[in-house]
Amino acid sequence: MRLDDLYLWYLGYPTPRYVGALKLVAAGKGVSLRYAGDWLANGFALSEDLPLVDNEFFPPGRLSTSAPRAVGAVDDARPDRWGEKVIRFVDKPKRTSLMELLYYAGDDRFGALGVSTSPTAYLPRKGGPLPRLAQAQELSEVVAKIEAGDALTTLEAKIIAGGGSPLGGAKPKALIEIDGEQWVIKFFNNEYVDAPLIEHATMTLAAQAGINVAQTQVIHLVAANAVAIRRFDRVDGQRIHSISAGTAIRAAAPAGTEPEMGYPQLARILRRVGVSQGDAHLADAQELFRRMVFNILIDNTDDHEKNHALLVVSPTSNGRLRLAPAYDILPTHSGQGYQEFICGVYGQESTLANAMSQCDAFGLQPAQAAIQVVRVIEVVNTWRAHFKAIGVSSSDLESLAERLDGDELLSQRQTFNADLYRVAPHKRRPTSPFRRT
Repeated sequence: MRLDDLYLWYLGYPTPRYVGALKLVAAGKGVSLRYAGDWLANGFALSEDLPLVDNEFFPPGRLSTSAPRAVGAVDDARPDRWGEKVIRFVDKPKRTSLMELLYYAGDDRFGALGVSTSPTAYLPRKGGPLPRLAQAQELSEVVAKIEAGDALTTLEAKIIAGGGSPLGGAKPKALIEIDGEQWVIKFFNNEYVDAPLIEHATMTLAAQAGINVAQTQVIHLVAANAVAIRRFDRVDGQRIHSISAGTAIRAAAPAGTEPEMGYPQLARILRRVGVSQGDAHLADAQELFRRMVFNILIDNTDDHEKNHALLVVSPTSNGRLRLAPAYDILPTHSGQGYQEFICGVYGQESTLANAMSQCDAFGLQPAQAAIQVVRVIEVVNTWRAHFKAIGVSSSDLESLAERLDGDELLSQRQTFNADLYRVAPHKRRPTSPFRRT
């Protein structure tokens, strides 16, 4: 089936509402949106770069040379890289433009947007019922067959149909139902350590540092562990309109520009359009600071724009933003010395000095930010005992310690001096422990 036109629907109400028409543009490299008349009169802006104006909105940037992208919040309705792989393997569409990927992602995508073949009725690409926890072992075997390129039976193809499309990356995963709620289950993928168990350990450690994390649980399978992460974009069966950090930052940038992707940029958005009641916007910005520091110290360098998300609170009335629970946090064992997300004036450099360099963006004075850093350091210092209590093996602990307690990260935990930030910071650029001389 060739798809050049599709129709966007909002599913945050009990009854789906038609939003507008999607069109394949830029020689198949992009997807545009034009709001429907009723949505213009009674809807809301899906993201800041999609105001309620009767225009055709196009993706920013030079799509002829960049990766395919849908406009604004629509881009978050696409499948992640694993979902794309599943679609190509299971559905085998004759063409895999971004429009086909949007359609074949199915009805359980991230957030509250849906894609239909009709503007008058919500007709998504239907999948079967989500597999239940009791089918986790079977699901893991289906995932392994996809990774190996082995053919699936009709039943196997049905239980993985759509691939699941919550935000994430290329690692094998699927949607699963646990006690009537949707969870994402992530499988062991021949990593050098028990990555699912370590992700659970890291997420629960982050919670001790005052970070709001998505709920996780370990699923024990025959040959390996898996980790299940409860979806934060579903509450009591209702879909929550959500956008990725990348979408939020691009939407806030001047038209025609490609913004820098980073923690300070996201913090400024939270402070500007976050929920103001009870100073929630400031609390979110300051929690984001702790997440940044935790990611640096726990060696989670895979903190890219899709690994942070925002929940849109009461979109029809005010559309204010809340920081979504943290997810996809675990040591990457890269030793690369830089994050995917910008941390401060020294770019992506994985140092506490860099994290402190723009603490004002998070609504923190240097002395206040230093207190937050000390809080995170105290928690990260307990990582080995915490991971051991979770059940991480001795060999995996030793492997992780090569980075977490290696010179670059341990020295930062040991030498950080909060007292230095009680006065104006020295302007000299500090030396990164990752820089080899």
